[in-house]
Amino acid sequence: MTSTSFASFARRALASLLLLGLVVGAGFALFAWKQGGLALAAAAATQHPEPSETVEGAVARTRSYARSTTSIGTVRALRSITLRNELAGTVRKVGFEPGQIVEVDAVLVELDVAVEQAELAALQAESHLAESMLKRLQEAQQKQGASAADVDRAQAERDKAVAHVARTSALIDRKRVKAPFRARAGMADLHVGQYLEPGTQLTTLQGVDDAVHIDFAVTQDAAALLAIGGEVVVTVNGGDVSAKIVAIDSRVESATRNTWIRALLAGGKPLPQPGASVRVRAGVEAAHEVVVVPVTALRRSPAGDLVYLLAPAPDGKLRATERRVTAGASLGDEIIIKMGIIAGERVAAVGSFKLREGVLVNDTTPTPQGK
Repeated sequence: MTSTSFASFARRALASLLLLGLVVGAGFALFAWKQGGLALAAAAATQHPEPSETVEGAVARTRSYARSTTSIGTVRALRSITLRNELAGTVRKVGFEPGQIVEVDAVLVELDVAVEQAELAALQAESHLAESMLKRLQEAQQKQGASAADVDRAQAERDKAVAHVARTSALIDRKRVKAPFRARAGMADLHVGQYLEPGTQLTTLQGVDDAVHIDFAVTQDAAALLAIGGEVVVTVNGGDVSAKIVAIDSRVESATRNTWIRALLAGGKPLPQPGASVRVRAGVEAAHEVVVVPVTALRRSPAGDLVYLLAPAPDGKLRATERRVTAGASLGDEIIIKMGIIAGERVAAVGSFKLREGVLVNDTTPTPQGK
């Protein structure tokens, strides 16, 4: 190697060493600057409080609950019929107005009976004659002026005449359609002079009583848990009243798999009108204690239901802890928790959607007065 080549090599090596020194120095300077920044951030962090979330808590409590089934029932009068005429005839009198309460045996519709009354008068005359002839033959028999056969024949004629009178009287009575019980009359389209075929619908009668029937359907499983004499709750005019089960259908409908139940609603004033719909709630198990929390405390997610417990952490601060639960039925603004928490544990009720595991919590639940 010549002296010129050696000098050139030395210069290049020296330049590389200087460049390496600069890079290493710059790295140490950047590291020192970063460490200083972290130290400043840590010092600044110590001057600010830990972030927290503000919520309102509630204590899980127990309450009495009995599982029930709800159905829409139909109100039916204890006695209800569709009134029809048995015999043909022309309307002579209409003795009621739609919606009117009619008493027992009140004549509602009277058909023309002029022909029947004329026949009745003739038959009554024949009956009187037959009675008179019988008396004469009986007197003659006592004087040996008539035989027993004559008297028997006269008595048969008298009995036949009386029967004819009774038959015609019954026909006349059947043309007077009467109320079989005290009831409220329904709509009618009847006019004097109108001709009616046998079986024409005249009106409907709904019995006026101090009670009504409520018919409602429940599933076959629920029906198996009900019994005659048991009570159901009926919502009438915005309030709840008790009704007693009086009948359970012996069949299960094949189309719906439901069973019809009939309950007796008595004493409530005013009673719902026949045909009205009411809500019926029937208990299907005995009352027992369950754990409930406010509905707002429950958070639902694809992974399952959860609540956030509010309890002091090891550092003494109030923090949120996620707890998986199994929820049940809703009871107004509360919900049953079947599994996951016990009565007495405190949960986040208002603002729980803001929480996460371990977050610091500020509980602003108002303190009840007097405590």
